[in-house]
Amino acid sequence: MSAKPHVYRAIRGATTLTADEPALVRDATDELLRELMKRNALEAGDIISAYFTATPDICSEFPARTARESLGWHDVPMLCAVEMSVPGVTPRCLRVMLHAAPSGKNAVHAYLRGAAALRPDLA
Repeated sequence: MSAKPHVYRAIRGATTLTADEPALVRDATDELLRELMKRNALEAGDIISAYFTATPDICSEFPARTARESLGWHDVPMLCAVEMSVPGVTPRCLRVMLHAAPSGKNAVHAYLRGAAALRPDLA
């Protein structure tokens, strides 16, 4: 009998900052990632990769640094990028897409703070 195949999910999340300051980027990133891990019963070893984006008005700190230093994601491939600058975009918004192997059947997303307005159906 063959082994059961792994199930992989893309888990999305977003949050906002009140200002572009390194400590605020770190706090918001930590809060968002911990909430995603809690909602999806994830451990660091379940994370395959993480793709972060930030609106152009966030440039003081890399969210990936927080994931490595605060959550111990030293072996997780991560990438940070600038979000498209579209008129009317939510300011100071940080987003993440985690690729993970959660134990649950469905991905549970998290839209925190001002980012809850982006996807009220997922907040």
